[in-house]
Amino acid sequence: MTTFVDRVELHVAAGNGGHGCASVHREKFKPLGGPDGGNGGRGGDVILTVDQSVTTLLDYHHSPHRKATNGKPGEGGNRSGKDGQDLVLPVPDGTVVLDKAGNVLADLVGHGTSYVAAQGGRGGLGNAALASARRKAPGFALLGEPGDVQDIVLELKTVADVALVGYPSAGKSSLISVLSAAKPKIADYPFTTLVPNLGVVTAGSTVYTIADVPGLIPGASQGKGLGLEFLRHVERCSVLVHVLDTATLESDRDPLSDLGIIEEELRQYGGLDNRPRLVVLNKIDVPDGKDLAEMVRPDLEARGYRVFEVSAVAHLGLRELSFALAELVAKARAEKPKEEATRIVIRPKAVDDTGFTVTREDDVFRVRGEKPERWVRQTDFNNDEAVGYLADRLNRLGVEEALMKAGARGGDGVAIGPEENAVVFDWEPSVTAGAEMLGRRGEDHRFEEPRPAAQRRRDRQAERDDAQQEFDDFEPF
Repeated sequence: MTTFVDRVELHVAAGNGGHGCASVHREKFKPLGGPDGGNGGRGGDVILTVDQSVTTLLDYHHSPHRKATNGKPGEGGNRSGKDGQDLVLPVPDGTVVLDKAGNVLADLVGHGTSYVAAQGGRGGLGNAALASARRKAPGFALLGEPGDVQDIVLELKTVADVALVGYPSAGKSSLISVLSAAKPKIADYPFTTLVPNLGVVTAGSTVYTIADVPGLIPGASQGKGLGLEFLRHVERCSVLVHVLDTATLESDRDPLSDLGIIEEELRQYGGLDNRPRLVVLNKIDVPDGKDLAEMVRPDLEARGYRVFEVSAVAHLGLRELSFALAELVAKARAEKPKEEATRIVIRPKAVDDTGFTVTREDDVFRVRGEKPERWVRQTDFNNDEAVGYLADRLNRLGVEEALMKAGARGGDGVAIGPEENAVVFDWEPSVTAGAEMLGRRGEDHRFEEPRPAAQRRRDRQAERDDAQQEFDDFEPF
């Protein structure tokens, strides 16, 4: 049964925004009390957050589809819809977020670090929010925007100071078990360790973490064995420790050749040349192992390695090793550049930045820009007045003028949005949309008509005025 997963493909979908409401307040003696449609709620985000209690991506391996809740639609009586609830996904420390092409989107290191993987859609405005002096009673509302849908890849890279690397059954798990309180599985057969194990070591005033990486074999960087799957866990470590088996029963192996093979795999994987190395000659409690360690030690030191002879079983040489590792870790931490506070850079848009572009393609003029595309998504094309409102907004933004400058003529096709999801229409300069059937674009004349009670008062006053005029014009005999 798989209990550790360090790479998954995750399909995340944010919540859709709720639609705005088109409503008119109705009350006794007030048949047209004004627009009172509320706004739609915002869709929930999908957020990845580092949680120290999570050590594997196994949950997302079994359930790779995650979706946040949608925003609720607005209602009459100026009642706004409820926002969708954000979906917070806990991930292990050291998780890297990539897109399908392999580009890094975020590197999540440190408890509480978060990344919004999918942004929830905006809620649509109700007709109460769309009312103005010119548009007193809009008979439409804006639609909610759809939430983002993303396919992302999560890769776990262990966050540790020291990495133990070496052949299977070299004694790495035994070494981490005696240096720290970690309890990895230990057995006398290769590939006992199938997952990285982490342990915390205290050496004097220095506390550091040590990782036991599954055993490497020749060709690991090309995918043989388990090496390719777990070499990424070495990337974040400041110090590499070669654990060499001095008591191997395989006739074609010895510590020097093992070291050369592992170094070649690390070199082919790349990015690890600048890490300080130590060599640990393990299993010196075995008589032949002690002799072999003393034989190869001069050659290793001649290559520039610091060499430690240890026995994880007999607890020999462990104190010296732990303090040597603490020294290298402390040095690496001191040389690490201090993180400066993030500077907030404000880059105002250029004065001539229209916020959209118009390009001529084969048979259409394509309009791309955040505002035009968002406005199209929020428009209910079954409502003539909403279409007229969209035409007004695009005209005020300057889209019509830009189309003219680009050479567009009446009847040419205009597409707003990307090729796979665009709204295409035949363009007519200063087109009269359906909303103009009610008057000027975006207006509703219901409130411009006299109300019944007011009209009755005017009629009675007119009758009185006529009677008075007749009386004044009357000439007695």
